[in-house]
Amino acid sequence: MTAELRDLYQEVILDHQKRPRNFRGMEGADRTARGHNPLCGDKVTVYLKLQDGALSDVSFEGVGCAICTAAASMMTNEVKGKPIGDVEKLFDAFHGFLTGEEGEDGQQELPGKLRVFEGVRRFPIRVKCATLPWHTLRAAVRGGEEPVTTE
Repeated sequence: MTAELRDLYQEVILDHQKRPRNFRGMEGADRTARGHNPLCGDKVTVYLKLQDGALSDVSFEGVGCAICTAAASMMTNEVKGKPIGDVEKLFDAFHGFLTGEEGEDGQQELPGKLRVFEGVRRFPIRVKCATLPWHTLRAAVRGGEEPVTTE
């Protein structure tokens, strides 16, 4: 990764951290899930409204580091309006991208916007910060009652 690209990625992450998109509670949410990263202290709650098998609305609340907040912000933008099956595929692609467990077509499935987290892969402890919102989203999609943790 070039220094210019790294700087651009850092700017995008900081923009989403400072001005997170879809950062709000949601009255009348069909599903909600909570997540916690004990090592970093990140806490996130994801809210979903479902309509015809798709996420008609998604939002989040919480406190977290820049990576966690930016990941939640970008995640909500990316999944809003998508069918649940596509959301599950995006989870797999993003998680695989960060953990190195992506399949042969994993690179093609991950939208370019989410590649700003490429630098996070070098820091395994920070991977948990970036994936916490996604694990929490998946728990909400699946109707999980138990809080999600990265441990």
